[in-house]
Amino acid sequence: MTMGNGAPISKPTADPRFAALPAPPGKIVAVHLSYESRAAQRGHKPAAPSYFFKPTSSVAASGSDIERPTGTELLAFEGEIALVIGTPARHVSIEDAWSHVAWITAANDWGLYDLRGNDKGSNVRNKGRDGYTPLGPGLIDARGIDPAALRVRTWHNGQLVQHDTTAGLIFPIAQFVADLSQHFTLETGDIILTGTPAGSSVARPGDEVEVEVDAPGAAGAPTSGRLVTRVVEGFTTFDPMLGSLPSVDDRHREEAWGSRTAASLPGTEPPPSALSPALRAKLLTAPVAGLSQALRKRGLDNVSIDGVHSLCPGAKLVGTAKTLRFVPNREDLFRSHGGGHNAQKRAFDAVAPGEVIVIEARGERGSGTLGDILALRAKARNAAGIVTDGGVRDSTTVANIGIPVFTQGGHPAVLGRKHVPWEVDVAIACGGATVLPGDVIVGDDDGVIVIPATLAEEVADAALAQESEDAWVAEQVAAGHPVDGLFPMNAEWRERYTTAHGDAKG
Repeated sequence: MTMGNGAPISKPTADPRFAALPAPPGKIVAVHLSYESRAAQRGHKPAAPSYFFKPTSSVAASGSDIERPTGTELLAFEGEIALVIGTPARHVSIEDAWSHVAWITAANDWGLYDLRGNDKGSNVRNKGRDGYTPLGPGLIDARGIDPAALRVRTWHNGQLVQHDTTAGLIFPIAQFVADLSQHFTLETGDIILTGTPAGSSVARPGDEVEVEVDAPGAAGAPTSGRLVTRVVEGFTTFDPMLGSLPSVDDRHREEAWGSRTAASLPGTEPPPSALSPALRAKLLTAPVAGLSQALRKRGLDNVSIDGVHSLCPGAKLVGTAKTLRFVPNREDLFRSHGGGHNAQKRAFDAVAPGEVIVIEARGERGSGTLGDILALRAKARNAAGIVTDGGVRDSTTVANIGIPVFTQGGHPAVLGRKHVPWEVDVAIACGGATVLPGDVIVGDDDGVIVIPATLAEEVADAALAQESEDAWVAEQVAAGHPVDGLFPMNAEWRERYTTAHGDAKG
């Protein structure tokens, strides 16, 4: 038997499941989230690698069938690069880590999302089933391979759906070896699955999925060959007397398919918005000070969200409100409402394109009301921005994510110090202003205001007209005219302005 580049390897075990390997692995370690493209799709980026184990009994050879159990729907493929350890690694440096990798091959880290919620992150049942880790069909000699120049591609029924390289990893691939070796010995034959890029999705019985890993820039362009897996309908059932049963919700469907659109979920299309492209363009031009003045002339003076400032001076915020309410922390309420897919996470998972998440934190800045992960989620959902009258954790990182965020300021404490996430899409009080879902939110360096959706067009036009008038007045003052009678304009100056404005239009 030879590797993908023709180099010989030791004779494999007689067990056909391990046909591509030099020997059955002692352990299989998989990385949770490792590619920038996948992190952007999921809306959060890890600060450090995290892992889970897969049993050796899950290994399968190329050409194998994979079973989707009766009554389940979300069997998802994940094309990955697999590393096979050649020499034991314990407390190795990142510089030395790659030398402990002997071979590289293709893997498909199958998972059954119907069991994912019950696993609570361990992935024992949803990824540990027999046949859920096909590997092969060939091995690439790691010697002389640039670990930053490996490529992984996945085809679903002949269509290319995943295509990325190790240059797109959040962490260098050798870091996985070095990091894991801090905690236990990586032994000869152990396998590390290095995570999947964007494009993972659901396969159904009758589908065929192929994965290939190669090094196109290396001499001879070595390749693993195509790892083929066919999905079949299973006939096994789950005994409710032994453990929890499969269950799914729309969040699982969205994550398994890769998007709400792919999962054909309701709400795929953005909801109707009070902001047409033309109105949004007007509000992006109109200053908050001018909009505030126009609202005051219409009898609305209590529309400012006080005390908040942009994390990025110069940012402009325009969108419709999606509201989130926190109540003061009470230990029993935080135990019942603070964990799981709580109101805070639901708001960030459901925010629609063009919406602004507006958070009522009662002006309490002594705790964070969001951090970088939730800000990433909002950006991935194409939210227009975030406004909170509380604090923000990881404020420097949040500021660099590229979504407008207005806040009382930074604070390192987590949510449970001062707040309980309580409810979404209700009337709230943020910075002293009442905000209803669907209200128009506009912010700039002067602050943030709330505009009733029915007044937004009228107020925008009035603010832009006032802005034009103020610019003309400023020109007259700059030319040496006194402000008396000019600001505000008396009848004489009004006539001059009207004449000049009319001439400019003509």
